[in-house]
Amino acid sequence: MDVKILAVVAVLMVMMYAPPAQAKPISLVERCYCRSTVNTVPRSYIRELRFIHTPNCPFQVIAKLKSNKEVCINPEIRWLQQYLKNALNKMKKTKQGN
Repeated sequence: MDVKILAVVAVLMVMMYAPPAQAKPISLVERCYCRSTVNTVPRSYIRELRFIHTPNCPFQVIAKLKSNKEVCINPEIRWLQQYLKNALNKMKKTKQGN
């Protein structure tokens, strides 16, 4: 009986004085939403586009399709690049007009 108590006390002492682990937990917030991207999504299927920029992740584009399915689109697609360029130009013109 005394040996069991001594063992429990020894384990507790080791746990109290052991250095904390250096690893950091992975936060769900910091994970990249898009793990893979799609290159072929017709523009007519897309209902909505969302752009996400999170630390330690590449620029992410999420398309909500008319079927309510969400897919990640490769941001290097030509039509998407042109869409972003046009949107930026429109924003610049709006700021200059005010």
